[in-house]
Amino acid sequence: MKKVLTLLMLILVTTTMLFSGGSAETSSDGTEAGGTVVYWNKETSSPTKDVVESAIRQYNEAPVNGYKIENVATVSNKYKEKLVIAMSSGQAPDVYSNWSGGPLFEYVDSGFAQPLDDLFANSPISEIVAPAGIAQATYNDHIYAIPYNNLSIAGIFYNKDIFAKYGLEEPKTLTDLENICDTLKANGIIPFALGNREKWPGLMHYICLAIRFGGVEPFTNAVNGTGSFEDESFIKAGEIIQDWIRKGYFPEGVNSLSEDNGQAKQLIYQEAAGMLLGGSWYAGTFKADSEEFYESKIGWFPFPEIEGTGIDPKIQAGTVGDQFLTINASVTGDKLEAAWALVEAHLSQETIDLGLSLSRIPPIKDVDKMLTDPLLQKIARVTLDAPVIQLWYDQYLPPAVAQVFLDVNQEVFGLTKTPQEAQAEIQAAMAEYNANRNIN
Repeated sequence: MKKVLTLLMLILVTTTMLFSGGSAETSSDGTEAGGTVVYWNKETSSPTKDVVESAIRQYNEAPVNGYKIENVATVSNKYKEKLVIAMSSGQAPDVYSNWSGGPLFEYVDSGFAQPLDDLFANSPISEIVAPAGIAQATYNDHIYAIPYNNLSIAGIFYNKDIFAKYGLEEPKTLTDLENICDTLKANGIIPFALGNREKWPGLMHYICLAIRFGGVEPFTNAVNGTGSFEDESFIKAGEIIQDWIRKGYFPEGVNSLSEDNGQAKQLIYQEAAGMLLGGSWYAGTFKADSEEFYESKIGWFPFPEIEGTGIDPKIQAGTVGDQFLTINASVTGDKLEAAWALVEAHLSQETIDLGLSLSRIPPIKDVDKMLTDPLLQKIARVTLDAPVIQLWYDQYLPPAVAQVFLDVNQEVFGLTKTPQEAQAEIQAAMAEYNANRNIN
């Protein structure tokens, strides 16, 4: 029995150390005098990886209260699931990045996030962070996350040489865009590069179409229960996608091509595809891969308006921050000071300058005046001119509903489910979630 108890104690201690990032030193009065701040994020590749690692390096050069940072990066399509599993087991990292929206609100309700109002108000970063970013991370009138990475909106990157060769101009309307697609297809060029194995890249196309048909109100109403995901704007978005699939506007086997493996951008580099609809972070990706290709060939325009809808074409889909930093509610005292210092390092002047050099657009005030890259200036102006920025649906929705959205949208791309069937499933998932939340 003693051996069994000893073994159990050893397992318990080891497990605790794994989640806490190791044991902390103790001062003579028994208080914690240093240790590790465990930091989870999804930045596994450049340029975002470079920005995060720079912030960590800056912190570790002048650690607070003896704490060092343990950086744990996980590939994007596995990251959210990893957070959910950790929290379901009653554990969570000390500091973690997230997309704000519905998942963040669930982290708050589950006790794994703490209000940052006072820390933010007394910090120099409160003078520079874009208010719209703070608004996206505010829940029940409290700030629970700080935007740090990038102003990210959906837009269409295109090959300027290909457009020039066939006399194509940036489109103003959906009809113009479809005419471009038809011209490219007729000349043996795939209109849109897309890898939809991870599901969210295809959803980005759907979101852009949905907000051009109906704006942001149908989504807001469907989430709060006063509307439905079977609204006409959502159905029309799915119908356009399936029409584009049948016309060959996307690569063959689009649902088997991987975004994470770079198969979409390779079609752009090979000049096999003329356009790529993606988040504005793609500017940094293209530049990191080949600065010459980026500067000589890549152009960008926002998703065009749909004629006759009356919807403001300045509305954009995206996020004012791309990633946000949250501190676990269990972090207190000296460790909280250290964790907050790590957050601040992500918005230091050095980190901001690095981000700008890597074609990132930091979520800070007047960032458009700091940019010299014409493409980034254009993205920043479109972002700052937007009356509303609709957060990505899969990031705003609670994880259970978001997963249904991603799954059925992929089936719409695969022509194995009609838009009507897909939206009915999403609506059923949303209604079930709202019913359970009201019961609880």
